[in-house]
Amino acid sequence: MQLVNTSRDSLLKPLQVVSGIVERRHTLPILANLLLKKVGEKVSFISTDIEIQITTTANFGVGLEEATTTVAARKLLDILRALPEGPVSLNLKDNRLVVQSGKSRFSLQTLSSAEFPIMQSVGEVTATWKMTQKSFRQLISQVHFAMAQQDIRYYLNGMLLVVEGKEVVAVATDGHRLAYSRIELTEPPTGSGQRQEIIIPRKTILECQHLLEESEEPLEVSLTSNQVKFSFGDIELISKLVEGKFPDFQRVIPKGHKNSLIVSREVLQAALQRAAILTTDKFKGVRFTLSPNRITVQSTNAEQEEAQEEIETEYVGDNVEIGFNVSYLLDVLSNLKIENIQISLGDANSSAVITLPNLENFKYVVMPMRI
Repeated sequence: MQLVNTSRDSLLKPLQVVSGIVERRHTLPILANLLLKKVGEKVSFISTDIEIQITTTANFGVGLEEATTTVAARKLLDILRALPEGPVSLNLKDNRLVVQSGKSRFSLQTLSSAEFPIMQSVGEVTATWKMTQKSFRQLISQVHFAMAQQDIRYYLNGMLLVVEGKEVVAVATDGHRLAYSRIELTEPPTGSGQRQEIIIPRKTILECQHLLEESEEPLEVSLTSNQVKFSFGDIELISKLVEGKFPDFQRVIPKGHKNSLIVSREVLQAALQRAAILTTDKFKGVRFTLSPNRITVQSTNAEQEEAQEEIETEYVGDNVEIGFNVSYLLDVLSNLKIENIQISLGDANSSAVITLPNLENFKYVVMPMRI
């Protein structure tokens, strides 16, 4: 039975969308597969890792019959990538999926679609709103790098999303630094109208960043008590939420630092990249010294080697000497797409705050380091 007949590139596109979350190591063999569902000419591709599910559809089905099967996602993707451009057909024959293109033919094992664990949207929708793909992608790109990785405090291994009125706030922290970004919607979300806080898993955020485009195309976000759903283009992504209480981020953001300066993001980034060469994997510390109209950045290592960078900037404030993990500074500088940044400091023992000049919608707090 023929399922699909289309060009290689047309088939590759939906497969690349759903294959990103398929785990290479898995406890259930079926999780290495994607579900292929054909209803007339509409073909759906679904993948899941139990926590996240991605569905995408395309109109290249052959015939009016309905059929469902599951096949190894990586194998199918690798085969299509290796094939030359041209027509490709997928056929179901004796519980095998046959991939044919020109003189190439592959016969792949299938597993019953009845075993495939489809995630359903559950619970009452508490809020729904629309925004552009570009604006949500920008929101998460300004905070995603501060999420924890495999932290024992599981609620830090994700991003906090706060929805209140027309405001959507994203916050991420790993306990050493915190990133905060805010955006205003054109229309308030439909639903209860109550303030809502959810924690979206790290993997979901990284997948959104990968799939969303820098475009004005719409993205619809829907929340339930334990799920979030993103719908855009032909793609639907459903994710479970992280249970737990996120730290009170407002208390972490220092206010009223009297020492403040504006510096070119690219100049500071280049200086830190050079200073970082002499740091080690175990010790990533750099020393910042602020004096009138100048920032000095220094790094040393166990071999007594030393790097020093001087940056001229307009600064009138106290002389401050403070240490930072250079990786935390480079992370934020490489993810901001802006000419200048503002740095506010207290003393050597208080956290620094990086903001965008004259804008209140982004804050990055980084704790000092003993050097």
